[in-house]
Amino acid sequence: MALPTVSPRTYQRVTLVAAWSVAAIIVTGAFVRLSGSGLGCPDWPTCEKNSLVGALSWHQSVEFLNRVVTGLVSVAVIVAVLASIRRRPFRRDLVWLSVSLVVGVLAQIGLGGITVLTDLNPIAVQSHFILSMAILTAAVVLHRRAGEEGGYHPTTSTVVRRLAWAVTALSGLAVATGTVVTGTGPHGGDEKAHRFDFQITSVARVHSITVIVTVITALLVAYCAHVRHRDWAAVSQPLTLFIWVAIGQGVVGYTQYFNDVPVGLVAVHIVGAVSVWVAALQLGLATRAAPAESVDDRDVRRRHVALLGVDHLHENAIEANRLRQIGQILEP
Repeated sequence: MALPTVSPRTYQRVTLVAAWSVAAIIVTGAFVRLSGSGLGCPDWPTCEKNSLVGALSWHQSVEFLNRVVTGLVSVAVIVAVLASIRRRPFRRDLVWLSVSLVVGVLAQIGLGGITVLTDLNPIAVQSHFILSMAILTAAVVLHRRAGEEGGYHPTTSTVVRRLAWAVTALSGLAVATGTVVTGTGPHGGDEKAHRFDFQITSVARVHSITVIVTVITALLVAYCAHVRHRDWAAVSQPLTLFIWVAIGQGVVGYTQYFNDVPVGLVAVHIVGAVSVWVAALQLGLATRAAPAESVDDRDVRRRHVALLGVDHLHENAIEANRLRQIGQILEP
């Protein structure tokens, strides 16, 4: 039995669910670490030896719930692949992006097993989080492209475009340095978890400098974009969102540092890291991702043409006046 075809609008909704599910697993994974439940299930892929669920104590319940969420994420990304194949019109780029989500989640499951079996080695934990952000990157790009149709072209000047992508790159660096701080400080997921042998003040300083440089670069983007109306129109919304989210994230970061890193603020900071990264991606994508028109818009134009009495766009015998009317409708 063949699967039903999927419209562009429906597929965009499917990709939105996939993106939110990937973001959710990052947050639930962080909750496992912050609650000290990283080794709640000391075995893998079962929770305990010869037991899939385990005794379901508090720590075991938290870890097992996280594994269940991973299963739900797997379903969401598999649906995204199947829907991309049945989407009409078919687009190969969406298929490959959705497949990358499945590959990423499978790698994440395997890396999660390594993390448990190495007793929460900080390198494994760090790699687990970075891989999650990479999967989120693919999910965000997939969702954005799913809502676009037609050729891609620059929407800003070269200077603004390069600076915007510099902000995205610096945001990625800030996330990476943040994982080093996490691997050095408390909340390793278990009392026996290994930690990086760094001075927490040193790695925190490197991380904060990276964030400050990122925000300064974003302000430079705003300054350069104001010179041309076209640039500002393209990046104003994602840039404003990024700056405010980044500043809020910085405030949370400094507050948690000077208050002995309370669990609640750390949780907020992790949600903030996900938000900053998504905002940074949206800023970069806004500089080169404007479609000529969506598929839904094009369908509306074709219906308008049909109302003019033309059944096919390649019709040759058309009165000159009617041809001008059609040209006005189809004009981007």
